[in-house]
Amino acid sequence: QLADSEFSPVFRLLTIFAYGTYADYLAEAANLPPLTEAQKNKLRHLSVVTLAAKVKCIPYSVLLEQLQLKNVRQLEDLVIEAVYADVLRGSLDQRNQRLEVDYSIGRDIRREELSTITRTLQEWCQGCEVVLSGIEEQVSRANQHKEQQLALKQQIESEVANLKKTIKVTTAAAAAATSQDPEQHLTELREPAPGTNQRQASKKTSKAKGLRGSAKIWSKSN
Repeated sequence: QLADSEFSPVFRLLTIFAYGTYADYLAEAANLPPLTEAQKNKLRHLSVVTLAAKVKCIPYSVLLEQLQLKNVRQLEDLVIEAVYADVLRGSLDQRNQRLEVDYSIGRDIRREELSTITRTLQEWCQGCEVVLSGIEEQVSRANQHKEQQLALKQQIESEVANLKKTIKVTTAAAAAATSQDPEQHLTELREPAPGTNQRQASKKTSKAKGLRGSAKIWSKSN
């Protein structure tokens, strides 16, 4: 109703603040109500938000052109005001002459943009389903691997237990064949036979005597 009334210029200005940019206002300024400096800065802030929705690193040259500012100092002051107003968050890269945007507020949505948003959300849902399917597949593989490892562990433990029983039965049978206690039989297997140490000691003693005798002969010859 406002669009078809005498207040249509006001309605058009309202739609520019909702969806448009400062460049849109300048293009129709002759048919629109004039703006105060505060209103101009507000519309410039919203214009930066519109640019940030398309690209996160905005060159100073693009901002100066779109916002119709005279120099970099004015541009940086305007961006700092937007940051303090929580319109956007980011940093000014003075060396590379660009604005790096980390976050910006959302703007109103045109009716013709609803189909694009719906399609984007559908693609996002499909992507989530693909990721979820991949995660479920990985979980299934992990559970199968776990079950295989547990079965292998039980098999090894069973084989070790059977091997221990076999060794025990074999030891007991050997001890019974020699009419000895199994523990005594194992002890004898570990200990050396009697007389072994004595023979080794006698060999060492004879070698030592031989060495001493040779030493005496060498001294007499000298």
